[in-house]
Amino acid sequence: MKKTLTGLAASVALTSLLAGCAGDVQPQYPPKELNDISASTKVDSRWSEGVGDGLGEATYPIEPSLLGSTLFAADQEGLVEAFNTANGDTRWEVELDNPVSSGLTAVGDDVYLATRNGQVVALDQSNGRVKWQTRVPSEVLAAPQPTTQLLIVQAVDGTVTALDRLSGDRQWVFSANMPALSLRSTGTPVVVDQVTFAGFANGRLSIIDNRSGQQVSERTIAVATGMNDIDRLVDLAGQPVLTPDGRLFVTSYNGRLVALNAQSGETLWANEVSSYLTPVLVGDTLYVVDESSTLIAFDANTGNELWRLDDLYGRSLTAPAFADGRIVVGDAEGYVHFIDATSGRLVGRTHIDGSGISVRPLTDGKRVYALANDGSLEALDLTP
Repeated sequence: MKKTLTGLAASVALTSLLAGCAGDVQPQYPPKELNDISASTKVDSRWSEGVGDGLGEATYPIEPSLLGSTLFAADQEGLVEAFNTANGDTRWEVELDNPVSSGLTAVGDDVYLATRNGQVVALDQSNGRVKWQTRVPSEVLAAPQPTTQLLIVQAVDGTVTALDRLSGDRQWVFSANMPALSLRSTGTPVVVDQVTFAGFANGRLSIIDNRSGQQVSERTIAVATGMNDIDRLVDLAGQPVLTPDGRLFVTSYNGRLVALNAQSGETLWANEVSSYLTPVLVGDTLYVVDESSTLIAFDANTGNELWRLDDLYGRSLTAPAFADGRIVVGDAEGYVHFIDATSGRLVGRTHIDGSGISVRPLTDGKRVYALANDGSLEALDLTP
């Protein structure tokens, strides 16, 4: 049976992440204490609400989704809610029959998500009505990704399934060879109408033809080199970033940060950076949180490091987001931190909830929405 690691949000030694392990283990990256900062960013709470039971003890990666003036969020028990972003009022809420395990994706007239038993669900954005449900081979942690006609779903067993967006009918299934041990986190694919770029726990990136489900090509991003299964973890757990001009940025655990030509697969540059989180690209700068929770800014054209911030070392940061000139990250103690995107200086901080934050803060480019592990949801306005 394939084994997975749990608790990516916790800054503990990898051995403590093995399913079934018990006992006290010292953190691999002891978290730094927070120091006072000269805050030039004022953070105001516009509204706060609760989303059911939150992410649960396993902290499922149930990242909300934002579309227009509505934010869609869910808890691990199956509660799905739509909030008015202006004031936090609930527009609708529904209770699904199965516990939710994946992030949400709102697109067109639908909201897509998946459950622990491998059900992919399409909800009507206007009222939460279930339009269709389709089972895929395994549990899904990654948010389903849409093309014009398809919904691409990557499951924890290494399968990628294409469903018809209107009906939920299965179109094809692609299967990757998975290692015996992997992080309890699934790479989220990047899709365009023609192809899907899917990263796997074997350290490889597959390019899949969306018409047939056949693999067009494969690129090795990270190579397993350790003496044991833990040292040999090379998961591509973050979502690749695809640019309009055809560059693809891919992170890997115990591996590299790689920039590729998406069409030819040519490596444009690579750096030895271990990360299981999705980076964010702003202009010509790529921001990456590595496994030690160091935030690093790279020139996206050359791969040269521009700056790094280690003030939040060991604090189990979320993947980074961008809002109005600032990089935004949450941490395991429930703080949201704001970093000047140009200089790498901490410029603001606010506390949401002591249960911690493990999913990436959501932004519309200006406002920030932070979801804590217990379901506390807060809308934050930044000034200046």
